[in-house]
Amino acid sequence: MSIKRVGVIGSGQLGRMMALAGTPLNVEFVFYDEATLSPSSRLGDTIKPSEPDGLNRFIQSVDVVTYESENTDVSLVEHISRLKPIYPGTESLRKSQHRLTEKQAFRSLGIETAPFCAVRSYQEALDAASQLGYPFILKTTTEGYDGKGQALVKTSSDLSEAWEQLGDKELIAEGFVRFTRELSIIAVRDAKGNTKTYPLAENEHRDGILRVSRVPAQNVSLEKQKQAERYATEMLDHLGHVGVLTIELFDTENGLVANEMAPRVHNSGHWSIEGAYCSQFENHVRAICDLPLGSTEACHPFSAMINVIGRHGNGNQVLETPNQFLHYYSKSERAHRKIGHINTIASSIAELEESISSLQSFIEESGE
Repeated sequence: MSIKRVGVIGSGQLGRMMALAGTPLNVEFVFYDEATLSPSSRLGDTIKPSEPDGLNRFIQSVDVVTYESENTDVSLVEHISRLKPIYPGTESLRKSQHRLTEKQAFRSLGIETAPFCAVRSYQEALDAASQLGYPFILKTTTEGYDGKGQALVKTSSDLSEAWEQLGDKELIAEGFVRFTRELSIIAVRDAKGNTKTYPLAENEHRDGILRVSRVPAQNVSLEKQKQAERYATEMLDHLGHVGVLTIELFDTENGLVANEMAPRVHNSGHWSIEGAYCSQFENHVRAICDLPLGSTEACHPFSAMINVIGRHGNGNQVLETPNQFLHYYSKSERAHRKIGHINTIASSIAELEESISSLQSFIEESGE
């Protein structure tokens, strides 16, 4: 198998884990980022955008390009696509960058979403309150992540405050969805149109940041599992997407409601490094390099991922514990920053919960 060179726009932990997964497949990596000391910098060459002829040198040095973030500049992706293959393509990027366009894409495929309406003025915000009722969520249409760029509006006074905070941007108002839990479905598609889906993950958030993902999500009916898989595969085909795609979902009494999608490997899929036969990172590399997709089946009955946020905590405790796996990202400590994760595998739910519980002090130490 000949050596392929993959260019990654960005050099954070997602690029790092792509490189760790791709290197055994004879894949080399080049990162396009301004940062010199980054999570990915020791795993391949880094070319800075500010360097003379940096973009052209980056493009010429690789066979195929991908990106870490849905906030990647669309015009940059369009430019690269005229010179080298880049996956996922601009259609995936455009739709996932803009919450209104994203919701419309879901609806066009018959995928259930929260009720929503565009908000371009304070009067339209008032109209949204009348149409959706309180409570509802006001969000920027672009650039929000991990709970940023949004406000929960419970009353008219909340609306005034939210408008003061967010009103200088294009907004979307979303009706409040009463859900029992948050799930995510991760899927991968290659250029030939072959698709595979990972088991549903159940995700636990605090302060808008993912803390724990458990796989497989428990007490999911076959109907809901198939519904999630249909959502993912239909969106992959609709976008002509190549690589990994994630859809975040609300589990409700009436079925699954799509919240948002990410055209990339996802935090809720990190469990797959130890928990699946082929991780989301390896499958993303396989898809964009035109290699056969690997199995997305779980290789252990139960898995979980715990984010390390803020501080590194007592890593030795994890290293000393069977079936717990530590993944630091070579990032410095900072409040609310994802600086690593811990994976754990188990043969029963009780064993999994015991393992997660044993990490509780670690989680609290690494939190706020």
